[in-house]
This record gives sequence, structure tokens and C-alpha cells, in this order.
Amino acid sequence: MRKVNLEAAFRGITEHWSPRIAAEVNETQVKLAKLEGEFDWHHHEDQDELFLVVKGRLLLQLRDREVWLEEGEMMVVPRGVVHRPVAPEECHVLLVEPRGTLNTGTEVTERTVAEPRWIDDA
Repeated sequence: MRKVNLEAAFRGITEHWSPRIAAEVNETQVKLAKLEGEFDWHHHEDQDELFLVVKGRLLLQLRDREVWLEEGEMMVVPRGVVHRPVAPEECHVLLVEPRGTLNTGTEVTERTVAEPRWIDDA
């Protein structure tokens, strides 16, 4: 068991779109990421994905609509739903998803983080 200070953890993240693991709960990972700009359109075949905005604002683009998330708001993107996160300015998000979920979903690109590091790792 360990305590995680979110503000300090986010200070330690220097790369955008590179999620870091903050905790694990029953085969589920809690990840932190700094986002800025547009990410790739993608979906997760077998995993739901929870986005919680800690700082800033995030646009979740879906094929049929767009949803703005403000600080303190969250949304679950169900498995199979094609989506694209967009952060016009730097945004800090907490993600909750099953262990092993790729940030790029079913696609493997140069932005794929196959083995995210823990927040304490150098």
C-alpha cells in the first residue's frame, strides 16, 4: 500500500500522451497522463476506458458527437466505441482501464505505449 499525491505525480510526467501507472486494483490500472493536441482515432475491442479530467479540459470526439470534459468531470468510453481525445491546451487526466490496455487500442503506431512505466520509475 502506498499513498499517491496526484499533483506531485503529474509534475514528474514530462511527455504528452505517455500514460504512467499510478496504482493497480484487481487487474485494473489507474494511469495518469498529460495530454496536448490531437490523439489518434482508435477503439478498444474488449476494454472500457474511464477518463477523469484532473486539470484543464478534454474533448472526446466520437463518430456521432463530441463531449467536452471539464476539471472534475469523467466519462466512460465503452469497449468498441471509436474515439479520439483532443486537448487544445495541456490537460491532466486519470485513466482507469484493465491491465494491458494499449493507449492506441487495436492499432499499434509510433504513439503506442506497450509497457507503461510506473510513476516512480525513472
